Amino acid sequence: QKRSNCEQVSESEGPLCRVQGHTYDLKKVRVPEVSSNGRLGGCLRKSCVMLALPMEISVILAHPDQRSFNHAIAQTAYRTLERGGHTVYFHDLYEEGFDPLLTVAELNPKGQLPVELTGYCEELQRSEGLVIVHPNWWGQPPAALKGWIDRVLRPGVAYEFQAGDGGEGVPVGLLRAKTAVVFNTSNTPLEREMLEFCDPLDKLWKKCIFGFCGVTNVVRETFSVVIASTPELRAKWLGRVEQIVAASFPAGRQ
Repeated sequence: QKRSNCEQVSESEGPLCRVQGHTYDLKKVRVPEVSSNGRLGGCLRKSCVMLALPMEISVILAHPDQRSFNHAIAQTAYRTLERGGHTVYFHDLYEEGFDPLLTVAELNPKGQLPVELTGYCEELQRSEGLVIVHPNWWGQPPAALKGWIDRVLRPGVAYEFQAGDGGEGVPVGLLRAKTAVVFNTSNTPLEREMLEFCDPLDKLWKKCIFGFCGVTNVVRETFSVVIASTPELRAKWLGRVEQIVAASFPAGRQ
């Protein structure tokens, strides 16, 4: 019987199978096959429930004030993912002092990268899901996050061009993650945001960034008006954050 990327483990308790580092009892669960690109495929057993595997997920937060509602959103997302059994890479870019300035050397796709930047790139490549949290400032992400985009979502990590394409064509997305969740905060009422500004962040994340890098499912939620919100409303919003994160990245079960 075909077992794609599934290593059988000899145990006295019964037939077990190890998938992506996790061990499952074949008598109790339905273990999905995992293809070479990391996506779930068929099933090794029939007449049993489908299994949601734990995932590696990056949470990227960009707000300088640790008392901000953005921090509460990011912490709620983090706790929700941890409760779901996922491995979480959490980065508070301002707290970490992330340097947003792209250097000349980094313009070379094959150039030597600083050690700290290599770590961010490797985590991004491993991530099977992404959660981004930031305020809407001038219809854009804060500078720290824009620098993370410029420096980490680089050629060879997040996308590449086909052989013979000098960069003028359509890129191929390389990100392993196929689902991303973006949480934004704003002090502009939704109606005015749409009528006056056309919500530029929506196209930025869904088309210009994640669509460019191969992420096909992008969920985005904006909470406004934050400055006038009550504690009760903020608690309701955080409940919405938990709901969205749990639905986007189902809990892994063993």
